[in-house]
Amino acid sequence: PYKQRSSLIENCGFSSINSYSLTDAYNLGLRSSLHCYFGGIVPEETIFSKIIRKEIPAEIVYEDETVLAFNDIAPQAPVHILIIPKKVIPTVNDVVSEDEQTLGHMFVIASKLAKEHGVDERGYRLTVNCNSEGGQEVFHVHMHLMGGRRMQRMG
Repeated sequence: PYKQRSSLIENCGFSSINSYSLTDAYNLGLRSSLHCYFGGIVPEETIFSKIIRKEIPAEIVYEDETVLAFNDIAPQAPVHILIIPKKVIPTVNDVVSEDEQTLGHMFVIASKLAKEHGVDERGYRLTVNCNSEGGQEVFHVHMHLMGGRRMQRMG
């Protein structure tokens, strides 16, 4: 895919690495370095990109020009919906001021979906994970809407 020079990694403080493809370096955990080099844009295909393009199936519960929402394939609660922007934003660390309207819209859609799924009155949890230690598994910003049971305390 994308071949890189040692200077790519050196520019971001990794002088001991010589030649990886960008995808290999990304998967090896050098995401922040690649974000540094590409100004927050990493050429990375995710499962969410394929869902947005309808290349793989998903139980879509909402879609507009900005966001897509679908049922999680491994639900952690009776209601577990993922809300994703159609714009690829790898992590919360890559959010820029131009993303404010999209991210705010995600909260509006979360509220709408919570009401439609009957969890708005009793309560629900919204979670956004960032990077590996934060629990992010797909590197495309996404919000989990979970409800339909009492959520455990965090921490």
